[in-house]
Amino acid sequence: MSRIGRKPIVIPGGVTVNVNKNVVTVKGKGGELKETIHPRITIDVKDNEVLVIRKTDERTDRALHGTTRANIANMVKGIAEGFTKKLELVGVGYKAEVKGKNLQLALGFSHSIVFRAPETIKIEAPTQTSVVISGVDKQLVGLIAAKIRSFKPPEPYKGKGVKYEGEVIRRKAGKTAASAK
Repeated sequence: MSRIGRKPIVIPGGVTVNVNKNVVTVKGKGGELKETIHPRITIDVKDNEVLVIRKTDERTDRALHGTTRANIANMVKGIAEGFTKKLELVGVGYKAEVKGKNLQLALGFSHSIVFRAPETIKIEAPTQTSVVISGVDKQLVGLIAAKIRSFKPPEPYKGKGVKYEGEVIRRKAGKTAASAK
């Protein structure tokens, strides 16, 4: 059996998990998330725990087992605590600011980039060179962070661009002057 799929998901206080046919709904102070589960997987909710059970030991069921459990665990954690991703802007003149619901980025282009986030995502710019993305849906937070990073990914020579906080950029040596013979 899947090591991850076997683990029960503990439901924290203030969070409710409901299963209706193949739809799992997680509600709490953070909002509400829904996900459709494959029919070959069953969900059992009892005693503040969620158990994910597969019907057979076929390869597809084994693959779905751990993935489904991880997705439901992320939903529960997102509703209870939320998820955040932090981005850093590296480069002279690179800056970010939030204007209303829009994130305005100056990334060395002739124009500024205006990014409008979905309603469920909160974007902040605590400093001019950092952006914080937060929300309850882990996949959506990661997708928005990747989209913002894609506007100007870090380059390997000077390291300029948008990078995740703590990301290490592998640097390359630039051109060297002609060596004297």
